[in-house]
Amino acid sequence: MKRILVIAMVVLLTACAGKGAKDEPKAGVEDKSTDLSGGPVTKPLEGAETTGTGALDPRLRDPNNILSKRTVYFDFDSFVIKEEFKPLIQAHAKFLNETKDARVTLQGNADERGSREYNLALGQKRAEAVKKAMLVLGVQEIQIEAVSFGEEKPNCTDATEDCWARNRRTDIVYQGE
Repeated sequence: MKRILVIAMVVLLTACAGKGAKDEPKAGVEDKSTDLSGGPVTKPLEGAETTGTGALDPRLRDPNNILSKRTVYFDFDSFVIKEEFKPLIQAHAKFLNETKDARVTLQGNADERGSREYNLALGQKRAEAVKKAMLVLGVQEIQIEAVSFGEEKPNCTDATEDCWARNRRTDIVYQGE
């Protein structure tokens, strides 16, 4: 009897393990190897999630178009959107409203002052502030993701006020960039 019970448990555990592995989605991984010229090569591997239009709208890269500007800067220890960045947010919101399949990630950042936890929270609040402004302007929530990098992705590493000001930001990154 004990032997039958052990065999039944092994069969049950094997069946459960096999079923769980089928249902789990594959994680996306990028190949960041270098090409012959020494430059990085980035291409999505099989199984990596790809959605949206694929090709970026040329307006997003035209330096004469406001849509090519993608950064909202903040004051020290603040997540209040400055007046000067409202037209930029409005332009991106208008683009997202016109292009329903476009998706953006709002990447909140902070300067190096403050604890890691504080900077992650402040970066998230900055990204969420831009997200809320876009939602008020009619953008669908499914088009926007807000994340925080805290102090982990600085634009500048000098210990100066100018440098810290460049790191207090939210970057608007379109899917496919």
